[in-house]
Amino acid sequence: MGNKIFKMNNFIKTANYFRKNGIRHTYYAAKERLEEERKSVYYYKEPSADKLAEQAEETADCHEVFSIVVPAYETQEAFLRDMLDSVCRQSYGRWELIIADASASDTVERIVQDAARRMTKENGENRIKYRRLTENKGISGNTNAGIEIASGDYIALLDHDDFLAPDALYHMVKAVHKSKEEGIVPALLYTDEDKYENSNSYYTSPHKKEKFNFDLILSNNYICHFTAVETKLMKSLQLRRKFDGAQDYDLVLRVVSELLKTVPPHELSKRMIHIPHILYHWRSHSDSTAENTASKSYAYEAGKNALADFCAGQGWKAEVRHSLHLGFYEIAYLPDVLTVRNDIGIVGGRILDARGRICGGAFDNDGTCRYEGLHREYSGGSTHKAALKQDAAAVDIRCVQVRPELREQFEQITGQQYEERTIRCKTGREHVELRIADISGLVCDEEGYRKLSMELGRAAFEHGYLVLWNPAMTVYANR
Repeated sequence: MGNKIFKMNNFIKTANYFRKNGIRHTYYAAKERLEEERKSVYYYKEPSADKLAEQAEETADCHEVFSIVVPAYETQEAFLRDMLDSVCRQSYGRWELIIADASASDTVERIVQDAARRMTKENGENRIKYRRLTENKGISGNTNAGIEIASGDYIALLDHDDFLAPDALYHMVKAVHKSKEEGIVPALLYTDEDKYENSNSYYTSPHKKEKFNFDLILSNNYICHFTAVETKLMKSLQLRRKFDGAQDYDLVLRVVSELLKTVPPHELSKRMIHIPHILYHWRSHSDSTAENTASKSYAYEAGKNALADFCAGQGWKAEVRHSLHLGFYEIAYLPDVLTVRNDIGIVGGRILDARGRICGGAFDNDGTCRYEGLHREYSGGSTHKAALKQDAAAVDIRCVQVRPELREQFEQITGQQYEERTIRCKTGREHVELRIADISGLVCDEEGYRKLSMELGRAAFEHGYLVLWNPAMTVYANR
């Protein structure tokens, strides 16, 4: 069901945001959030029994096994039963469920063993593995105990108080087979997700993600739930306790790091597969991070540390900072991104019209301008994507910096010699000076600028480079 209720929790978040960022940023953040909630209409509808039966028949010959690992600790009985039921109802039947239980009480063990007995009685087999842990080693240590006994082809992670859509594994195995038909074995798969408001039984906040975007994952763990990693890779990496609270983010970054040893950055999306279906329900209740992000602020510091560790592992000289928004980060490359990152060919920013709204910036493959019409002070809603660095098909030629290896292509496309000018931009609370191409002699209409931008973006990709959009780089269209 949809939910348009502005909860008390939103007021708490706003107050915390004000203390951190001040009145101006808080005003626009609250204004944007209210506008977003007024527009939002979302309904989650579970697939019908007939549809699930069709999925089961369609994938009957698939052989991949998914090991679903759940670290449990004093889980509420109702939440635990919902989680167990969501796995047992999967339309794709080749799975094992591993419960690593660090509870002091016997509640989890009793409920899990009861579910295992029912499965054996009804199906003649039991695919639920229960492991009682002698001590609570935290989320990473407890999860690793489950990973150790996983025997499937892929290991998927599920929180003890969340639950899956009944077709989650169906879409996972379909994605695996589609990639294998193209001669590629996925290293990691991830799905879209929503939140389940436990207090009123509403599904809310759909997070519809996108094809893997290298620089976006370096701004925020947008992948999150539901994630599955190839078993050999997962067992070699496991989770690291020093990043508890952001252990999932650290895992994704280390998967990327492993892939980068053999895969160029612009081809990572062939191994990091996005499944565009909402298949994971993140339960929002009083003790969950979903309900109160400030309650686990240590997680955001752990995320910052995980990202800094990734940068160091790549040999990048960079400083990782918290952005205006909790759980979102800013990498300051020293001395600049094109010097540090030899995988980026072009970095560009946003173009604002006279009303302070985006009219140019990051372009998709079809020439669509991302975030077009968005007010300069808005971040793009709850995902804040419009305020984050990310890879794009192209960036607006009116605000770009081009690495030396591509300047010949720039000159061929524009008919102008590549020269630079300095602009002053605000990033977070700081003002910085940035260099961009001087195209003062180039006069085009909006469509002409877009066409040149797309041509330059294609040239970068043909030479094996990424194109980076940095929204901190900002110019006005009429200046």
